[in-house]
Order: sequence, then structure tokens, then C-alpha cells
Amino acid sequence: MDDEDGYFGEDVAATYDESVADMFRPEVVDPAVDVLAELAGDGRALELGVGTGRIALPLARRGVPVHGIDMSRAMAARLRAKPGGDAIGVTIGDFATTRVAGTFAVAYLVFNTINNLTTQDAQVACFRNVAAHLGPGGCFVVEVGVPDLRRLPLGQNAVPFHISPTRWAFDTYNVATQAMSSNYVTIVDGRAEYSSIPFRYVWPAELDLMAQLAGLRLRDRWDGWTRASFTHESHKHVSVWEKPAD
Repeated sequence: MDDEDGYFGEDVAATYDESVADMFRPEVVDPAVDVLAELAGDGRALELGVGTGRIALPLARRGVPVHGIDMSRAMAARLRAKPGGDAIGVTIGDFATTRVAGTFAVAYLVFNTINNLTTQDAQVACFRNVAAHLGPGGCFVVEVGVPDLRRLPLGQNAVPFHISPTRWAFDTYNVATQAMSSNYVTIVDGRAEYSSIPFRYVWPAELDLMAQLAGLRLRDRWDGWTRASFTHESHKHVSVWEKPAD
């Protein structure tokens, strides 16, 4: 692991887009960009964990000025190398605490990135940091999975999510601390390589309380970017909290 870039150093950045290729499909990206562009209106957008620009680049092509915060210089370099990447300002730093100049109409965290903050204190700080960046009436949008603990029988702490002849992947959960990790075993030239990334899973109601502490209020919660209803069967949610106009 590159200490400077956290868990997303050059070794990860070099193949990141290919490793999550399904997330770059237009049917995945376009609905998210539609929502964010609508919320941004004539204002600016702030992406926390901007990565290689999966959402930032198409959002900027819609005419929305986008600024990103990311810990990884390697991921930011991949963004800048893409067509249009030079139009996306990127500040290197921890998105829970890093401040950038100006105010924004919308800030957003997609693809479970809120879970990269591995303590409750850091997640609370993130909401407060976002609230400080938003103008009156601005919105904070988070896309994150609902913890899949119903798949855990008593005494088990691991859930597989990918199995193939060359790659095994599984999540582990600690239900006492809400710590989790995604673990990967990859077979390369007949040898197994192991990697693990820590996360902290978080419940919708817990996020609402974090928002309240930051002075934000829940505006919408959907099953996904198509704005389908969120129910007890939903596996993820897209939530929108608003900074009061007054």
C-alpha cells in the first residue's frame, strides 16, 4: 500500500476503471448525472472521493462546474489524463476535513465511498465539512449500500460476493463495531495475491442523525438513482439532505 495515497495507490489506480467496468456503463452513470445536474442547477458541484472521474467528467460535460477532493494522487492523475480532465479541479486531501474555496449547490459521495471513512467520528466530520461547503438550499447526496447483515447466520462474519477460477472476493463484518472489510484473493501466474480494504458500514437512520448534527435535513431517499421508492427490501439507497435556505 502507498501510504501517501492510502489504499488507492498507483497499483490500484492503474487498473481501477477496468476492475469496476460495469459501473461505467451509461445505464449506471446517466441516471446519477441526471439527478446531480438537476440539483446543481446553475451552481457548482463538489465530489468527495472523485477518483478517476466516473461521475465528475460526464457531469462537467453537462455544463456543471465540478471540483473534487481525493486522497489519492494516483487516482487524480488518471482523471487529469482523460479528455476533459483538465477542467476538473482536484484538491488532494481527506474529504472528511479538507476545505476548498467557494460554495457549492451540491456535494456528493457515490459508490459506497462514505464507508471509506472507517470511524463514526470521521463520518460525522464529513457531514459537517459538507455543510460548511454548501450554500443555502444546497444538497448533500450519498449513494451507499444497506448493510447486508441478513445474509450472516449466527457465528459467521464473512459474505462472498465474487467467485471465479482466478478471483475470490468476500466482505467481513464486525457487528459490534460496524467495521467491515472487502477482501480479494487473485490468482496471477498460478500464485495467489491477497488484498484487503477496511470500511465502516452505516445505517440510513445513522446517516440522518449525522446530517442533523451538521444542520442538514432529509429531503429525499430513493432505492437508487432512478428515484424508485426505498423499502425494507432495498439493497442500497440514494439519500439527499438539504441545507436550510434560511
